[in-house]
Amino acid sequence: MPKVFIRTFGCQMNVYDSERMVEALSEKGYAETASLEDADLVILNTCHIREKAAEKVYSDLGRVRQVKEERDANGQQTLVAVVGCVAQAEGPEIAARAPVVDLVVGPQSYHRLPGLIDKAQARPKTRALIDTAFPEDDKFQELPERAITHAPTAFLTVQEGCDRFCTFCVVPYTRGMEYSRSVAEVESEARRLVAGGVREITLLGQNVNAFHGEGPDGEAWSLAQLIRRLAQIEGLARLRFTTSHPNDMAEDLIAAHGIEPKLMPYLHLPFQAGADRILAAMNRKHTARDYLDLVARIRAAQPEIALSTDIIVGFPGETEAEFAATLRLVEEVGFAQAYSFKYSPRPGTPGAKLADQVSDGIKTERLARLKELLDSQQTAFNARFVGRTIPVLFERPGRRPGQLIGRSPYLQSVHAEAPAEARGQILPVEILSFGPNSLAGVIRSA
Repeated sequence: MPKVFIRTFGCQMNVYDSERMVEALSEKGYAETASLEDADLVILNTCHIREKAAEKVYSDLGRVRQVKEERDANGQQTLVAVVGCVAQAEGPEIAARAPVVDLVVGPQSYHRLPGLIDKAQARPKTRALIDTAFPEDDKFQELPERAITHAPTAFLTVQEGCDRFCTFCVVPYTRGMEYSRSVAEVESEARRLVAGGVREITLLGQNVNAFHGEGPDGEAWSLAQLIRRLAQIEGLARLRFTTSHPNDMAEDLIAAHGIEPKLMPYLHLPFQAGADRILAAMNRKHTARDYLDLVARIRAAQPEIALSTDIIVGFPGETEAEFAATLRLVEEVGFAQAYSFKYSPRPGTPGAKLADQVSDGIKTERLARLKELLDSQQTAFNARFVGRTIPVLFERPGRRPGQLIGRSPYLQSVHAEAPAEARGQILPVEILSFGPNSLAGVIRSA
């Protein structure tokens, strides 16, 4: 039986995509392996959001080349595929820069992997076979039925692509325009996951709250309508969604956070920058005040909600005063968690062509100041839970014998002593201590 090794970079959607690739390849007889050295097929599922993510791919290909040469010397054939967003954006460059690669496949074409592998194996190896066209066929319809995971949590892609065209972002160019799956298709996959033991599902999309999939009535349904539908699935205890654009946070979705008990009180809502001039240069189409007003409406609907965000420092032309505006917005909102990055020019995006690029030294210094503030907010948020008892969904073993790790409703990692059979259960945990990234406690009787 041939074996496939897959390494995933980047976002949760890539994790989902990797799982689906393995399922598609299983119908061709491939079994997944965790050992690169044992793999007949090596897949790097790539992310192109930031420069270092792309460079990491080329670094890993150096190691793959060594393993492939060793296997070739032993008469073992190894096929190497690069898929995902770096493949989409840099297909010809990958073929030229990394001769070890046999196959380059964009994120909208990975359902074709089995057939493409046959083509790559049959043709003389002169250069990588490249498939980065946006196909007309629906990849979700072409993929096999979702496999049973037997895991307590799962990702489920419901929307792909983005029509927002933020000037720093490659997603519209690598994932294409917005596309939403039908409600029936999403529900069917969700029911299959729950039948396999999944208790919590995270709905994924590059701009997930722009979801507009066809509903059972033939009309376009909103994300809030989809959530209400999925919440009716018996055995499904929790729902989450990510990532959202502030301009697509519709009123019915805001209301859902206060109405639907299965929708967890956690929302990832990127604002990117706190200065209106920078937001306009980013083509965000909202102001800092718009974002603050939205946060106020969300908290009115669900006072307990925990907010996380994405922030970019050092966008071209950002002044010290404009960076200070970002710090003020962070202070005013108060985030439970945040992801902050130095601006990284992405080839082909309008931002990469802007004048007045900020020096790396300034970006590094600003990022350090921002992270200090964000870390203090996350620590303060976690500290609030000491002495409280919260429901925790236990997911996997911890580092110590007899320990399990789970998630709170607010997406915090929680450690507790628990029997192995508690995996997949939601149990009350009294929080006794906290760290910058996790909580620890003991299980209490319900």
